Amino acid sequence: MYLARVKIPLGLILSSWVLLLATVAGLGSQRCCAGEAEAKPETEEERYKRFREGEKPAEGQAPKPAEGTAAPATPAAEAKPAEGTAAPAAEAKPAETAAAAEGEQPKPEAKREDPDEPELVDLYHDAEKKDEPTNGRLGGELGRAAWKKNKVPRWAIDQEPLLPVGNRWGIGFPHSPRHVTNNAWHNPYRQNVLKGDYPILGQDKFLVINAGSDTTAEFREIPTPSGNTPFRPGSFDFFGSPEATFVQQNFFLSVEFFGGETAFKPRAWEARVTPVFNINYINTDERLAVNIDSREGRDRLDHQIAFQELFGEYHFVDISPNYDFIAGRAGIQFYNHDFRGFLFADNQLGARLFGTYENNRLQYNFTYWEMLNKDTNSGLNTLFQMKDEHVFLANLIRQDTFVKGYNIIGQVGLSVEEASVEFNQNGVPVRPTPIGSGQPHSNKVGYVGFGGNGHIGRFNLSHQYYLAYGEDTLNPIAGQQTDILAHMFAAELSYDWDWMRFRTSYFYSSGDEDPEDDKAEGFDSIFENPEFAGGQFSYWVRQGFGAGNTFTLLKSRNSLIPNLSAGKEEGQANFVNPGVHLFNIGYDAELTPSLRAVANINYLKFADTTSLEFLLGQEAISKEIGLDYSLGLIYRPLLNQQIILTGGVAALQPFDGYKKIYDTSGVQLSGFMNVIVKY
Repeated sequence: MYLARVKIPLGLILSSWVLLLATVAGLGSQRCCAGEAEAKPETEEERYKRFREGEKPAEGQAPKPAEGTAAPATPAAEAKPAEGTAAPAAEAKPAETAAAAEGEQPKPEAKREDPDEPELVDLYHDAEKKDEPTNGRLGGELGRAAWKKNKVPRWAIDQEPLLPVGNRWGIGFPHSPRHVTNNAWHNPYRQNVLKGDYPILGQDKFLVINAGSDTTAEFREIPTPSGNTPFRPGSFDFFGSPEATFVQQNFFLSVEFFGGETAFKPRAWEARVTPVFNINYINTDERLAVNIDSREGRDRLDHQIAFQELFGEYHFVDISPNYDFIAGRAGIQFYNHDFRGFLFADNQLGARLFGTYENNRLQYNFTYWEMLNKDTNSGLNTLFQMKDEHVFLANLIRQDTFVKGYNIIGQVGLSVEEASVEFNQNGVPVRPTPIGSGQPHSNKVGYVGFGGNGHIGRFNLSHQYYLAYGEDTLNPIAGQQTDILAHMFAAELSYDWDWMRFRTSYFYSSGDEDPEDDKAEGFDSIFENPEFAGGQFSYWVRQGFGAGNTFTLLKSRNSLIPNLSAGKEEGQANFVNPGVHLFNIGYDAELTPSLRAVANINYLKFADTTSLEFLLGQEAISKEIGLDYSLGLIYRPLLNQQIILTGGVAALQPFDGYKKIYDTSGVQLSGFMNVIVKY
């Protein structure tokens, strides 16, 4: 055969094939055994599961060294002794050696209840603890104010490249020489659990505490009746000395507790309470300015405890991926019905349904209010003493209408004032208004309004219109039932030039033409607090003074409208009044980042003086009231809201109408200083 001719033995060929097959089989067996000894690469899911379960490496298995470094050698003390030989003594630790040298017993290591439970250390801890290992991860006040620790097994610090963090609020900021990390509870300028920077319970429940002081000292000259017991001997004029000094001190504490992931969506719920502790003092030159009983003297010291906020809020539902929402709030809360506070702006007891739509472009409010009486001397809320007035208000705001940056608002409202009898804390009747027949009466008034606020380029525009309609069952001036139909309009145009703003504005409230008919055409609001024509700095807006020789006020404090009532805080609205025209020019200047100046000049005149002539029994009262000058400064030394110093001076130069009503021609002065300190 051929194989025989080439002289290759058949046995050699067969033995070679057998050897080759055996070699292949042996290699496969070794690879299989090696696979059993060497673990497969660990996935991230397996690593995370092992970490969360507290599992540590198997005994005798050294941690995997970093690339480019050699694995640490196994200490001889850790080698397993041969059978039949004693195990070598463990090497003494340095601390134990030092303790033995000093004759002290070494402190035993703390024992855990479960020896199999891994030892846990703080992933982020106080940097002042120098005895803890850092390894590039530990150390730093990363969440010191969070009151929570991130615990991890000690072995995981060196072996795990990525560690899951149980408390994300405890991460905080890394070390930096430019970053001061004094996160003490009393430091409101750093991350603080008392300021809502960290949750106080769980991962989404926060606490915000605000406390502070609000101090006002004011000097004013306003027409003051001397009564039948004037303080100055030989004073027979109806109006006495106009000077008065007023000091008010408020201490407030606001506690707010809320829940939700508020970094990117609205709060899920909220509860807030704000008690205010008030002390007020007044000193005048006339007795009747303090109390209807002249024996009470010329000064008064009073105090009051009030709740300016006490409400709960609940987030009902999100109605879009952009977190448009529907929420509700019930209790004592602040609400402003328009952009400038012309109709209703106060802290009152009520229920409010509100929300947003179209990516927050539409905002809406539906509210119902049970009005609280105000404390006579402090102006704060009484402790649930009702005013017998029920108010419904609703509005709709649309942002970026016609042009970007210009917003419009539409409003409706209803105010129902029941017939009631009330005397204030100083013994003066306030309901019904102490003029005319003095019979209790009720008002039912509806309001419809439209306004806008925003900017068009460098020009800023703000405007508001209201129509009031309804009935008064027995108006105290008209002496009969009246049908109400009155108007109010306000507009402000301003121009920004660098750090300055130049303003001009106009305000109008209609006046009644005939106080003896059955039509009431003078406008009145529900509870106004206007930010307009100088606001708190203006003499006309800030001061309230009586209407000639009556207990009725010509206008209330912090008001624009001369409504001839007993005051917005405790009295009823009156729609038989003279109305007013106000023409304003103003100037605002940001003098420094912390100092702002506000200057205003207002020209004032009555819309119609017929109701004043009828009430006071005087003829031919001029419509001209006077010129109101004011200058105010607002200083924020820390460039925030923690400390605010506000001061202003104002003067009213009387014209013929004011002179005839109050029988004075002298300039009326006022000035105030307000200091707010907050934590």
